[in-house]
Amino acid sequence: MTETLIRLTTPRCRIDRLVADDAADLWAITDASVTSQVHFLPEPFTKDEAAALIARSRGDDVFHAVRDAAGLAGVIGVHRRGAGEYEVGYWFAARARGQGLAREAVGATVREIAAARRGATVVAECRPGNARSEALLRAVGFVSTGTAGRCPGRALFVWRAAPGERIDVC
Repeated sequence: MTETLIRLTTPRCRIDRLVADDAADLWAITDASVTSQVHFLPEPFTKDEAAALIARSRGDDVFHAVRDAAGLAGVIGVHRRGAGEYEVGYWFAARARGQGLAREAVGATVREIAAARRGATVVAECRPGNARSEALLRAVGFVSTGTAGRCPGRALFVWRAAPGERIDVC
């Protein structure tokens, strides 16, 4: 289960589960620039859909809030794909883009998954041509597998720990 996996603090943000009270803020940060990239989000994304997404966030599919000093800055989903495999996905408010906050939050989340689920494989999918998302994935240690993801029109990336971050088990 992923629901107890993430509760983190980084220098600029706190990452924890989205809760029902986040619905209005989630709706506010999920505009067409997000829904055009995230295959399971409808366009337009309404307050009711925000509440429904939060309500179904449990078990193997959990959505986490990334909160900075100004409030809800983004969302990181952690989804169990199978035995020992977790997928990470994300979206961030327009106001939070281009500041390194996503890199900080996604990087911390991926490192936490790797530490908490030793031996797990962490993957992400990205639409080819989404240069900003691909750059973020590469910056936090993902590499392209050269294969298609599960979602149509997506490329699969897998996380590789940097040499100083590898967890060796004797």
